Amino acid sequence: MTSETLAKTPLHALHLELGARMVPFAGYDMPVQYPLGVMKEHLHTREQAGLFDVSHMGQIVLRGADAAAALESLVPVDIIDLPQGMQRYALFTDDNGGILDDLMVANLGDDTLFLVVNAACKEQDLTHLQQRIGARCDIESLFDSRALLALQGPKAVDVLARLAPEVAGMTFMQFRRVQLLGVDCFVSRSGYTGEDGFEISVPVESAEALARALLAEEEVQPIGLGARDSLRLEAGLCLYGHDMSTATTPIEASLLWAMSKPRRADGARAGGFPGAERIFAQQRDGVLNKRVGLLPLERVPVREGAEIVDADGQVIGLVGSGGFGPSLGAPVAMGYVQSSHVAIDTPVWAIVRGKRVPMRVAKTPFVAQRYYRG
Repeated sequence: MTSETLAKTPLHALHLELGARMVPFAGYDMPVQYPLGVMKEHLHTREQAGLFDVSHMGQIVLRGADAAAALESLVPVDIIDLPQGMQRYALFTDDNGGILDDLMVANLGDDTLFLVVNAACKEQDLTHLQQRIGARCDIESLFDSRALLALQGPKAVDVLARLAPEVAGMTFMQFRRVQLLGVDCFVSRSGYTGEDGFEISVPVESAEALARALLAEEEVQPIGLGARDSLRLEAGLCLYGHDMSTATTPIEASLLWAMSKPRRADGARAGGFPGAERIFAQQRDGVLNKRVGLLPLERVPVREGAEIVDADGQVIGLVGSGGFGPSLGAPVAMGYVQSSHVAIDTPVWAIVRGKRVPMRVAKTPFVAQRYYRG
């Protein structure tokens, strides 16, 4: 795709004004970094507050008395009992138990659910919802009408509370309607960096004014996709299409925690979602391969697609995500290895440009998550 054919977010002109280096991402022309540079952007977010444009993500609303039960039929997650004003991480699974996408689901009250899905999957997710549950609830795409900003870092709450003091009382995964600069927004205390922070859904026509107001605060810097990736990798968070896909189930992806207890095999509302039987069988019997954290023991970045071998040089897995962790001052990676090698501190090796790079299997997150739980 050329820059002319790529889609643009409502903040595109602002990114150019701020000196961003733009790259194609999920069909959009997106900022990968600003003049500050990826390393400093990453560390600034960990220390103060970073503003991310995530407007390429898909926002969808489901309405109707049956909306929660309908959506629950597509995800291994408790939606029926999701409290009003809360959001939950969820997974769309296919009939073979593979992961179609990961998403956030919030209960707005009044029989209304708000979904945020990945940019690369949003059209197929919308079609999936329409085909599977379109007869049970109203489905509205907000792809063209709302932008999405993420304000992340330990100072994010101080900054946003200057515009709306009530956000200071929110805790991790709470979701509410908030007026920012006189505009109705949806605000959740969440994000994908491992830091405290907020995601803000704002009408397209008000997005630039809000972004400029946030950037005017001394704690805030604009942050690009490069640092967003290194932040989420240090936090041990999966990126769809890299660390999970239709080829991996929630059990293989080490996402059992994301499957709500009422929906598991022994739960009150067990199964009823696509691929449940295979997922339950894997939970019971184990899997051949599983996602783990990996710490390279040399200062060599181990990238996506690198083969993982054992001491005998036998291929035992593949790297899903990898790069340099600025907070750690060392390379980090995640990948899939055979179940015989998933124990913490197991020695494994990555093949990088034909050479073996020693690694050890490690716990994630690599950097402690600092979500605000009150």
